[in-house]
Amino acid sequence: MSTIPIDDSLAVPPPHSAPVSSASDVARLINTRSDKNSYARMIVFLALGGVFLDAYDLTTLSYGIDDVVREFNLTPTLTGLVTSSIMIGTIVGNLLGGWLTDKYGRYSVFMADMLFFVVSAIAAGLAPNVWVLIGARFLMGIGVGIDLPVAMAYLAEFSKFSGKANKASRLAAWCPMWYAASSVCFFIIFGLYFLLPEQHLDWLWRASLLFGAVPALLIIAVRSRFMNESPLWAASQGDLKEAVRILRDSYGIHAHEAEPAAPQAKTVAAPKVSFRVLFEKPYRERTIVAGVMNVCISFEYTAIAFFLPSILAQFLGAGVFETISASLGLNALFAFTGGLLGMRLAWKYPSRHVAIAGFALQFIALVALALIGHPQAALGIGFAVLMLGLWLFAEGFGPGAQLMIYPALSYPTSIRATGVGFSRSLSGIGSALALFVLPILQASLGTNMFWVVSLSAIIPIIFLLVVRFEPTRHDIDDHQPEGESL
Repeated sequence: MSTIPIDDSLAVPPPHSAPVSSASDVARLINTRSDKNSYARMIVFLALGGVFLDAYDLTTLSYGIDDVVREFNLTPTLTGLVTSSIMIGTIVGNLLGGWLTDKYGRYSVFMADMLFFVVSAIAAGLAPNVWVLIGARFLMGIGVGIDLPVAMAYLAEFSKFSGKANKASRLAAWCPMWYAASSVCFFIIFGLYFLLPEQHLDWLWRASLLFGAVPALLIIAVRSRFMNESPLWAASQGDLKEAVRILRDSYGIHAHEAEPAAPQAKTVAAPKVSFRVLFEKPYRERTIVAGVMNVCISFEYTAIAFFLPSILAQFLGAGVFETISASLGLNALFAFTGGLLGMRLAWKYPSRHVAIAGFALQFIALVALALIGHPQAALGIGFAVLMLGLWLFAEGFGPGAQLMIYPALSYPTSIRATGVGFSRSLSGIGSALALFVLPILQASLGTNMFWVVSLSAIIPIIFLLVVRFEPTRHDIDDHQPEGESL
């Protein structure tokens, strides 16, 4: 648990102290709190720091894989194992991390995850052979997989439900943070390139991996001052005393444990931490929609973002440096700004509407790219690049932002991380499928592969129109009605 100092001097609650008898009471107090004298914003910032680590670790080796191949004299098979090991670990970590977070709490899992990052980053950076590197990257993937469910739980549970900087807006912040981290990764590697002596440039990939331990160590260093358990999770476990303490320490909210309810009063038991619960009423339809969104978004994203350099190379006929520069420029200009817009839209408009709008724009962009084919004239090339930018912009404010909002706000605190982890595991499967299928489609269909990719934009729209559940309509932790219709 957190080591934030506890003041137990208040044996009798002050007159302005609020009674707490359930997680619903905690949710209501958080939703009406003042942001003054609150550690909650720092906890949100640290949770986003975890997202930064995720993106950094997934991106880092993409710039140094050629050096790894040369140093260890890798075969194509071993190269594939090195690059895919982190993704396999991520899928495992998603499932494991979501369940552990709901079973044992946010704080314990988050801090254990930071240790995962430190150990795996050091092991990968100092790997004496390829098998140690593969094992370390697999462990790093588990850390990435564990982090996203617990980070999303923190973002949702240390935020108000409505107004600026609400739950949806902070959950959407993961998207621009991801793009920012991916760009920062490039600049860190660029800086390390100039810092390393020329005779040790072959250590560049090692130095970039080792640097991944630094943010995790910083988070560990400040944990005792800022980090805390989620009061909503504590209350959902029946630990009202702990929930009251956290409300006081992290929010400055004076509360006290309420007197036990009357024996005849009906209490609603918290859902059991189990993947089976996700497919029971009223969560089944939400789980299906969140799963479809995660598979389709990751398939789309991998098709465009991962293969963006090769797509630009085809369109522009440029060299490696120009292609990478164009890729970074498009991500910064369109994807990052789209993500920032998504944060603003998230606290003003329903999640479903924003997601549908984003998917629709992506569908238009993909169809346009399929129709353009291989443009020869400057006007056609410019239009094709603009369509790629439109897709990235739509990804930022629409599917990318809503990727976390929909599952995180569709489940109560007791199973929130489990739901997010399950959805993210499906996302990993979607990415793996894209990496396997798309090179084949690109070789056989050329630019006509965009027709196939466009299906990943239209399918989620159908599911969102059929299942009309809106996760931002009301706070699911505050008096969720029984038998809520979808």
